[in-house]
Parts: sequence; C-alpha cells; structure tokens
Amino acid sequence: MKIVAVTACPTGIAHTYMAADVLKKAAAKLGVSIKVETQGAMGVEEVLTSVDIVNADLVIIASDIEIENKSRFLGINTKQYSIESILTDVDTILRKHLS
Repeated sequence: MKIVAVTACPTGIAHTYMAADVLKKAAAKLGVSIKVETQGAMGVEEVLTSVDIVNADLVIIASDIEIENKSRFLGINTKQYSIESILTDVDTILRKHLS
C-alpha cells in the first residue's frame, strides 16, 4: 500500500512536524510506503507531486485547518483526521486502512 499525507496545524510549528514524524514511523513499522507533505511555518515542504498522488492508495490529511491546494485530491481516496488523533492513535488509524 502507498500512502501520501499532508500535515498542518494552526501555528504550523510543532504539531505539523510531530504528526509527520509519527506517520512515517508507524508506516515503517507496518511496512507501508508513505510520503508526507508538511504545511508549516517554514512553508510547504516535501511537496506531493501529481505522480505521488495518483499512485497513492490513500491520502491522509492530518489537519485542524484548511490545507493549501486541497483540490488536487479530488477523486482520490482521502481521509481527514485531526492532528490530535494522529498523534495519539496513529497505529489504529493506519491499521484500519490496511484491512
């Protein structure tokens, strides 16, 4: 399974990057491919390409705010989660999508 994700929080500092980190660690533990775009105080980093998005089996948006350029995910299997839920229960969230 290939997952792409976008993380963003209201201040764009700690939680944006913490969520990206836990997603990457959980995916690695489960043997799942993941690429995470962060939309934080430093701007948009690790930008997801159209190829990344089209080849993804799942898009996870981990954000409590509106993300930039959300329209690029139209027609793609997209799931939205709060930053808190990703930080506290990422393993359960990813496992749910693997079954």
